[in-house]
Amino acid sequence: MRDMEFQEDKLHEECGVFGIYSHKDDVALNTYWGLFALQHRGQESAGIVVSDGKNMHVKKNMGLVTDVFKSGLSGLDGYIGLGHVRYSTTGSSMTYNVQPLKVYFDGGNLALSHNGNLTNAAALRKELAKEGCVFQTTVDSEVVLSLIAKSRKATLPERVAEAANTIKGAFAILIMSDHQIIAFRDPYGFRPLCLGHMGNGWVVTSETCALDLVGAKYIRDIKPGEMIIIDDAEKEPKSIMYADHMPAHKAHCIFEYVYFARPDSIMDGESIYKARVNMGRILARETKDIKADIVISVPDSGTPAAIGYGLEAGIPFMEGLTKNKYVGRTFIQPTQKQRLNAVRLKLNANRSLVAGKSVVMVDDSIVRGTTSGKIVQLLRDAGATAVHVCISSPPVMNSCYYGIDTSERKELIAASKTEEEIRQYIKADSLHYITMEGLRASLSVLDPDDMCYACFNAKYPDGADEEMKQGSKYQFEMGC
Repeated sequence: MRDMEFQEDKLHEECGVFGIYSHKDDVALNTYWGLFALQHRGQESAGIVVSDGKNMHVKKNMGLVTDVFKSGLSGLDGYIGLGHVRYSTTGSSMTYNVQPLKVYFDGGNLALSHNGNLTNAAALRKELAKEGCVFQTTVDSEVVLSLIAKSRKATLPERVAEAANTIKGAFAILIMSDHQIIAFRDPYGFRPLCLGHMGNGWVVTSETCALDLVGAKYIRDIKPGEMIIIDDAEKEPKSIMYADHMPAHKAHCIFEYVYFARPDSIMDGESIYKARVNMGRILARETKDIKADIVISVPDSGTPAAIGYGLEAGIPFMEGLTKNKYVGRTFIQPTQKQRLNAVRLKLNANRSLVAGKSVVMVDDSIVRGTTSGKIVQLLRDAGATAVHVCISSPPVMNSCYYGIDTSERKELIAASKTEEEIRQYIKADSLHYITMEGLRASLSVLDPDDMCYACFNAKYPDGADEEMKQGSKYQFEMGC
């Protein structure tokens, strides 16, 4: 079943990746814990591949990490592990698309986990098919394995570098052979990737929260355009700046800081939690005219910004909305007659806190606008005298081609309605988005010029909009 409407009105990440190299640790168990920490990055499927130096053992399926591995990790023996959690953007949500992908080529076994979206995948796949390559999935990631397999370079790192310079778009990719892990990041750094050290080995993963869970020390982020090779538990990974061409500016995804990443992660040196608190503080400065009694969040992603708003405005932050944490991805769908109340399955207003109060409600984004109005109505039904909606990102007006499941532009409410029209649509007393200047100012460490804001301003750093006109994800799927 599809997610409930509440969940559908959010942007979705594509994936989380995790790799570990250790002769002394239980790599399968640590990969399991790593994926558990990254579950927020993808809830459609999960998988683990482990190598013992000769054979690769695979276990993967549709579902959450706990569902896929509910029978345990037996048979996943080895000293190198690769894991993946997925929310599909390119490729259908089917079992044959579950990663890590595993193939056999002239150099032995090869497995891949990918976070991101390849904008030239359709063109590459068409070329590879003409050359005789066959494909078993409809995911863009498979073209990387084909490019590596057909390369005539002498070593696997050289083959991977050649493939990395051929693909375009957003990618944080882990490649596992029988004896090593190769991790690389696109030259813009769209998607995150970091390195950690355990006492007996190395870990590379999407977010530092996964390092924390397995007891690994954060070492550094993989640089945009960098490849690292892990083939010895005792030695520092080898580093190669593989990219033939480096852009003038990086383009880290701003939505990682607004919404996607776990708040306890640190990404490219920037604390996710602090950035979100800063967004809330700036929102408060930009909305000084609002007179409210309490600040609440749409849990959980809006909470740090709501706390920041309250701190700056001197208004108490209260848990005015309670989230039912036991509503998963599958549930008994409400009938059509009841569908307008579907949001109540996920959220309930705390009447004792909001009754008779003027409320500032902070959320991270409005995508389609299908649920914001229902949440506003929840608060009114609970007795709120006024509801002021404050959003910690600018209006989402454009599709993302870098690994975020954004609706087509025509489905994005801000692409067709003004801010006032959206306010009327969700029936809020007022509606305020953080300004682009305010969002940029929320970053304490990173250069604001090193971020991608394409979903707000249609300025695609690598011209992906033009690339996708030549072969969109829909053409890619239909052509497979």
